[in-house]
Amino acid sequence: MKRFILALFFIAALSEIASSQDTFQPKQLDEPNKGVIYNKEWTVDFKLHTNGFAVGANFGTLKTYYLTRFYHFSLGEIKHEKENRSNLDRSNASGRISRSFIYGKQNNLYLLRSGIGEKRYLSEKARRKGVAIGLSYEGGVTLGLVKPYYLELLSTENNNSPFTSTVSVKYSEEVHDDFLDPWNIFGSSGWTKGFSELSIAPGGHAQAAVHIDWGAFDQYVKAIEAGIMVDFFFKKIPIMVPADGVQNHSLFVNLFVNLQLGKRR
Repeated sequence: MKRFILALFFIAALSEIASSQDTFQPKQLDEPNKGVIYNKEWTVDFKLHTNGFAVGANFGTLKTYYLTRFYHFSLGEIKHEKENRSNLDRSNASGRISRSFIYGKQNNLYLLRSGIGEKRYLSEKARRKGVAIGLSYEGGVTLGLVKPYYLELLSTENNNSPFTSTVSVKYSEEVHDDFLDPWNIFGSSGWTKGFSELSIAPGGHAQAAVHIDWGAFDQYVKAIEAGIMVDFFFKKIPIMVPADGVQNHSLFVNLFVNLQLGKRR
């Protein structure tokens, strides 16, 4: 809850800074659509946020100098704030080196997002191919893809040489002790392990950001955003094995920075 409150203060402060600048007060146009050179734009997103990343695409319609309405699609991942990667640098009898792993991780959470949003410029510089500053906001549905996280555990079938083989295991109550025993972990399994066992978690998302565009009506889009994003689901997503001080969530709040590149026509 503290992170959520701090994030709200963050975006409110950015909005206050934007509204306090004289150049952010646009003049009213007699004909709102007059002078709009381009009608459509598409952009790609490269987004880094507090606990993960996303790549996406936006398809927009330029309504006026100051307003663009767009559809958003993206694929990303959210990680638990308690994740820490470890590497024991082990090798087995065949000489294979262990992979790094995340201790206590139960599932990967990948997100497919789709939504609709608007981008509003607050600066008159948008008309003069200057640096245009504005706000963007977007919301829609989220489809969570939950993939089991597999570890390679040391096999004890051969009591004389317990390190000669490993077995790939996902978390369950039956393997709780072995899964959480660091001395029994050889490393993580391959990244593709578990994709045939995906489960679906429906939800939604919303985001708001300060938008800075270098040449808001040039042919090529070059912009950066900084803001807050929220993803929510109807149940807690078991990313980590529950333990003391480790809890799973149904609500994920992240700060983000997003680079946008694209083209108008």
